[in-house]
Amino acid sequence: MDSSQDLPKPPGRSDLGGKPPKYDNMNSGGGGGGRIKVIVMVVILLLLLSCAIGGIVVWLAFKKVTMPQFMVQRLAVSNFNMHGGFVDDQAVLSTDMELLMEADNRDGMIGTEFRSMVMEVRWDEHNARLGEAEVPVFTQKSGSTTVMKINTHGEADILKKQLAKEDMKLELSISGNVVFFWGPFKTKDYPFMVSCSDISVASANSVCDSKLYSSHAPSPPRRAPAAAPEGSETPTPPPPTDTSPPEQSPPETPPPTASPPLKPKDPSQAPAPATPSKPKGPPEAAPTSPKGPQDRTEAASPPKPKGPPVRLLVHDAEVVLDNGISQVMFSKPGGFVTGIKYNGIENILGIQLPEDDRGYWDVVWAPPGTKGTKGKFERVKASTFRVITEKQDQIEISFLKTYNAALKGKDYPLDVDQRYIMMSGVSGLYAYSIVERKNWPGLNIPNLRLAFKLDKDKFNYVVVADNRQRDMPQPDDRLPPRGQVLAYPEAVLLVNPIKEQFKGEVDDKYQYSDESQDIRVHGWICKDPPTGFWQITPSYEFRAGGPNKQFLTSHVGPSTLAMFVSAHYSGEELIPKFADDEPWKKVLGPVFMYFNSAPKGQDYHLLWDDAKKKMTEEVQSWPYDFPASEDFPKANQRANVGGRLFVHDSFLTPEKVPAKGSFVGLAPPGEVGSWQRDCKGYQFWTQTDEEGRFVINNVRPGDYNLYGWTNGYVGDFKHDALISLKIGHNVDLGDLLFKPTRDGPTLWEIGEAERTAKEFFVPDPNPKYVNKLYVNHPDKFRQYGLWERYAELYPKEDLVYTVNISDYRKDWFYAQVTRKVGNDYNGSTWQVKFKLDNVDPKGVYKLRLALASATNAELEVRMNEPPPAPFIFSSGRIGNDNSIARHGIHGLFWMYNIDIEGSKLKQGDNIMYLTQVKSSSPFQGIMYDYIRLEGPATSAPR
Repeated sequence: MDSSQDLPKPPGRSDLGGKPPKYDNMNSGGGGGGRIKVIVMVVILLLLLSCAIGGIVVWLAFKKVTMPQFMVQRLAVSNFNMHGGFVDDQAVLSTDMELLMEADNRDGMIGTEFRSMVMEVRWDEHNARLGEAEVPVFTQKSGSTTVMKINTHGEADILKKQLAKEDMKLELSISGNVVFFWGPFKTKDYPFMVSCSDISVASANSVCDSKLYSSHAPSPPRRAPAAAPEGSETPTPPPPTDTSPPEQSPPETPPPTASPPLKPKDPSQAPAPATPSKPKGPPEAAPTSPKGPQDRTEAASPPKPKGPPVRLLVHDAEVVLDNGISQVMFSKPGGFVTGIKYNGIENILGIQLPEDDRGYWDVVWAPPGTKGTKGKFERVKASTFRVITEKQDQIEISFLKTYNAALKGKDYPLDVDQRYIMMSGVSGLYAYSIVERKNWPGLNIPNLRLAFKLDKDKFNYVVVADNRQRDMPQPDDRLPPRGQVLAYPEAVLLVNPIKEQFKGEVDDKYQYSDESQDIRVHGWICKDPPTGFWQITPSYEFRAGGPNKQFLTSHVGPSTLAMFVSAHYSGEELIPKFADDEPWKKVLGPVFMYFNSAPKGQDYHLLWDDAKKKMTEEVQSWPYDFPASEDFPKANQRANVGGRLFVHDSFLTPEKVPAKGSFVGLAPPGEVGSWQRDCKGYQFWTQTDEEGRFVINNVRPGDYNLYGWTNGYVGDFKHDALISLKIGHNVDLGDLLFKPTRDGPTLWEIGEAERTAKEFFVPDPNPKYVNKLYVNHPDKFRQYGLWERYAELYPKEDLVYTVNISDYRKDWFYAQVTRKVGNDYNGSTWQVKFKLDNVDPKGVYKLRLALASATNAELEVRMNEPPPAPFIFSSGRIGNDNSIARHGIHGLFWMYNIDIEGSKLKQGDNIMYLTQVKSSSPFQGIMYDYIRLEGPATSAPR
């Protein structure tokens, strides 16, 4: 508007000859008309500004308006018809339906506009989708009633028998967005959903039950194709016209509380008891087992939280799962997790990364016969997308990668069916994979895992355990010139990090590893807004190597890993190796990616407390009852084994005693201790109670041996009988006896028989290579470069230990490593000095030599004759677990029972020489667990 037309003309001036002055003469000196013009324009501008401010206030107030009095007054079905027939020789069921929805807007001022509506008809008895219709936008004025008519026609190839129309019961849902308006002002989209069931010909023109959600409900579902039978493919429809995600923030959900424990509690799946030196999550005592396995009550998942239905959106290149709490986006058909929207964060994954490098399964593979642990790294890229289960409270989807025989040598001969499950009211995502081989070429698999990489600008606080959590550096800090690579690429000295607080520290992903039995929950925290991303593993039955096999967890990236197969801390011996035509099938998981949040201003550490509670809930609900795959047996498809274990070492106690705290487990049949190197089957472990009793619940049907060991005793336990389990079996093995390895009385011993070197002397790190997390920490062995401290402590002469004088906690270095001399490395020879009061020259003494780790090592034993005298025992080259470099205090366990002829010993002073021969790198060496010299077997027990 031209404001000059509205201004009053100034009065005439007699002193100017009666002629009015020119109106635009703004610069006339001292003219009264100019002043009036300025005043008037200022008044007009103030009025316009007031109107604008008032409009903004009204608009803001309207945007905050709560959902008006909108309701669906009547929902009726008419003209419902169905018939069977054949289309292209395929039996189909066709339906025709007309829906009348009468919406009543009671508000006399605010109008309603319906958008993005979809109606879907399903026949849930056969899990079939019979039709879907897009509904055009229509507007309902204030204070009016509108009737909307929708027609739909659908077909399904499921006609297997003649059906009477009266017997067919359908479900119908209509969903969309409602926008309220007043004049030119409009609110955001409010999603709604209406559903009705038991629709039949008989109920045509009747009113269906309906439900209208509040403003916190999810956006309407865009349905994918009906679930296909396992092993078949389902084509996907073209993408819907409206693909925008809901604008509202996800609703706040209260922290979950732990469900009551199952009866009987499942000790094989419960977290291991916490120890004072290594707290792990919520402390739990070792489970008390009943006298035998109990009659099975079907384990169930925790009560499912009530929430809005889960929706599935399927587009040309993307799939979205949304339960109103979080949205998870996948590439289609590749199956990469490209985004997770939660707690107001548009994407908690690494938006700086390519879409295939945010959430993915990956495999390292090599042709058969390949030596070592190397192989080709590939992310698992699927070629087929399917909907497996689609219900209002649960959706399970599949991304299937199939082996292409035409690419022999270039494609790994393995099918990988990646499954993801989203549940209504559950804040997170379940994931598992079914890996399968058929009669295909051979294959080695050094590594198989599920990885998530989070937004590096938001998630900077890692948590692995109660006493292992800290602020973390950025991934950019590891790159030159900010970071300096040390002895191997994973270890980096932070010389110029983005944040000064990390300067001078060492970052290494192996410093955050843990044992399988303790990897229950770990993850990352974003401090603003307080948000947690957690990987929860409710069972480790599907992981290789037993309860004390070590795996990676979370590390700088920020990355969170779910490891299933790994050569870390074990080497080539724990790589699944398949010959040509060797079949294999295994279910890996499910594991749970849990998302939680806290209000701004609250202590972000509470997110860890909540994650531990959620972990307990998931552990107690194992095995889950909701995965659709028939390859994952539910609780009522499993078996239970119980018994009581005693231990009897006649040189320690006259009678057998309960083997309390022993590890007991079912693993594939094999030799004594073979469970430790098993990587193809399933394993089920627990610990005995104070009376030696144990129950292993929820065991998959199959053939097993029972294995075990007891700390403080030498050797492995194996029950001789093959245990064949079928569905529903409850096997009570009764009393079992473990006779530890023993020939004669103990003459002397070093260490503790616990399969770790943790009790020995672990030095402080070089001050130049410190991780502050492990300063004054019980896990001091996780510091970088400790192997180099040996040469500093013993620059010229090797370790000498004197029995009954030296203290292994102070005088026995935790690892027998090489010593660097110039540019070369030399082996080392340790001496053990001991005295014998009497010696039987014709007797045979026994040396028990238990190793906690070995890396490309060779151990030679000599008695009273130093090298280069002939050795009385050589291990040969053993081990490749690399635990020295990877800050592990143990790797694979090795046990040697060595005969020592009495003629090699002397009455009085003796010296045993332990030589580690291999010496081409700083990481070669061994860790001892326990050493014991026994007298001849004829000696009386004492």
